Amino acid sequence: MSDSAETLKPLKTWSHLSKQRKRPSEYEIVSTNLHFHTNNKEKPFEVGQGAKMNDWYLKYRNNSPLTHDDWDAFRDPEQLVYRTYNILQEGQEAYVTGLLNQFSERGNDQMIPKKWAEDLARLYTPSRYIYHAMQMISSYLHQMSPASTISNLSTYQAADHLRWVTHSAYRTCELGKTWADVGFGEKEREHWENDAAWQGFRELAEKALVVWDWAEATVVLEVVLKPAVSAAVQKQLGLAGAENGDTLLSLLNDAQMRDAERHQRQTKSLMEFAMANEANATTIQGWVDKWQPLADKAVEAYCAALTDLPDATEEAKAYMTSARQSLGLK
Repeated sequence: MSDSAETLKPLKTWSHLSKQRKRPSEYEIVSTNLHFHTNNKEKPFEVGQGAKMNDWYLKYRNNSPLTHDDWDAFRDPEQLVYRTYNILQEGQEAYVTGLLNQFSERGNDQMIPKKWAEDLARLYTPSRYIYHAMQMISSYLHQMSPASTISNLSTYQAADHLRWVTHSAYRTCELGKTWADVGFGEKEREHWENDAAWQGFRELAEKALVVWDWAEATVVLEVVLKPAVSAAVQKQLGLAGAENGDTLLSLLNDAQMRDAERHQRQTKSLMEFAMANEANATTIQGWVDKWQPLADKAVEAYCAALTDLPDATEEAKAYMTSARQSLGLK
């Protein structure tokens, strides 16, 4: 009777963490070992024979060149959960809303030169396309990552990228009310598809969107594409805004950079975790060597359009190099 009762005794929520000597944190309880589709390595999903879904996950996740004995052992250094993420970004959005309201009351858009308004229509408001591409890659990684603690990084980063899309869209509408003859809200797709400044980023983003292996997609997004966007579109364009009296753009981009810096810290931990397997370091560096030339090309084309900043390209490349080196990569 007692044996039967012991057998039927319900497990605690964190029973898989019971070997720890201390009570698990909120992060560990709600974030770890959540993927049911990693339990059976030969058949991720309990569906019919020949299901394409199983083939996809076997090929692009389970059989990825990047391997680890226990992906579930990874931990986010920020230890974000849904509750704390919302607290954190509620503060960020309150700050951004305050900036938008304050500069609107001051008549910021009426005071900037028309030449700069035209530059914003070419170089800023089309940024929603690159941010949306990053959001889609993050959403794919949310589905494909081999551990819930890794998926969570992509989940919250996808939300950040959506916030960046929203900021750009809001400013597009706001700028269009002051500069009706510049093409805000009308020509962004044309600039994204045809303007020389964007073609490097468009090529990189479109090719990144069809990288199916979860690990290579992670490296392309986090180690190559995102640092390039931060270096050129957020950092250097923000500096150009300050040069042209557009303090609002400079501050908005700085706010986005705070998100990007958190992403970089999380990426550093993930890369260090993966490269504990020495073979993975060679694989990751190979992917960086393959993709980085496209990022360099994108930054060169974009920064060439920032005519107020003659050192923009050099500084942007130095930023990307520093970001890679912080991850232990060349």
